[in-house]
Amino acid sequence: MNETGEPLKTPLYERHVAHGGRIVPFAGYLLPVQYEAGVIREHNAVRENVGLFDVSHMGEVSFEGPDALTALQRLLCNDLASLADGRVRYSPMLNAQGGVIDDVLVYRFSPDKYLMVVNAANRYKDVKHILAESAGDVRIADVSDSYGQLALQGPRAEALLSTLVPAERLPGRYYSFLPDVEVGGVRCLLSRTGYTGEDGFELYAPAGQTPQLFDALLAAGEPFGLQLCGLGCRDTLRLEAAMPLYSHEMDDGVTPLETALGRYVKLDRPGFIGREALLSAGAPKRARVGLRMKGRGIARAHYPVYAGETLVGHTTSGTHCPTVGPVAMALVEAAHQTVGETLAVEIRGARVEAEIVPLPFYTRRA
Repeated sequence: MNETGEPLKTPLYERHVAHGGRIVPFAGYLLPVQYEAGVIREHNAVRENVGLFDVSHMGEVSFEGPDALTALQRLLCNDLASLADGRVRYSPMLNAQGGVIDDVLVYRFSPDKYLMVVNAANRYKDVKHILAESAGDVRIADVSDSYGQLALQGPRAEALLSTLVPAERLPGRYYSFLPDVEVGGVRCLLSRTGYTGEDGFELYAPAGQTPQLFDALLAAGEPFGLQLCGLGCRDTLRLEAAMPLYSHEMDDGVTPLETALGRYVKLDRPGFIGREALLSAGAPKRARVGLRMKGRGIARAHYPVYAGETLVGHTTSGTHCPTVGPVAMALVEAAHQTVGETLAVEIRGARVEAEIVPLPFYTRRA
């Protein structure tokens, strides 16, 4: 939000309105929750073809200087020491108690230059924490307003982008990027990343040129049946892929070990904020599980979860997903995380049976 408390607009706000986007407030911005096609068609387009999202609300923080890596290693619980130029790494960022302040992506340009991508709702909180906990010869700047960001996602994303970019200028590996690629006349950071469970790309462009990039992708996508996509299907897609969402699967009071992010926590690496708290806490007392509803009813976030008559946790995300049906993720006591166990979710006063199933609910075809 701006200084007067009003929601912000991304550089593509007018494009969303012109293309029939239904605008809602989200993370301090006005963004399309869906277009005229509707959430199900948008979701299916990404699973089967290709979709385009505006994710310009995401925040970006730059780290430059000889101590940039040292600062990041203190802030993040994953290990960036082995991160190569042109690669991307995911990590939770923890508080001193081991809770998750945010989950972020880090792009390495060189040993002295990195870009951290943070969640929009956490931007100002994150920057305050980063500046308070960083020292040494490193220049840290909130550069969020300089960028617009588009996500091109789906099995035909590469084919579409290949009409605008030579094949050798496309990042070939997942979680890799090229820092300076011209797409539709706009110089972009082009990254093979996404939040949908499908192959795809994220394009970071100068904020003022984001509408030009949007128009170029939309025109190139017409022969491919490109679908504009909103927040609604972004949520169903990431839920099917069991990708955690901040303030749902994690927050300042939930540790990454409790929410199935342990592979991103390098406890054998000393020096990061929250490590001692995680070590002293011992084995996690809670676990994130996948639930497939067995009875009638849709589990939403923050519904009570029972084992028999005992309250053992709560749902963190849930809905009827177009590809996999009614599912939810939940944070439950560690004793109740066995695949095949039947729990119950309380939905509007009634308890509906749900079976613990493996995560993710959906895995893309090779």
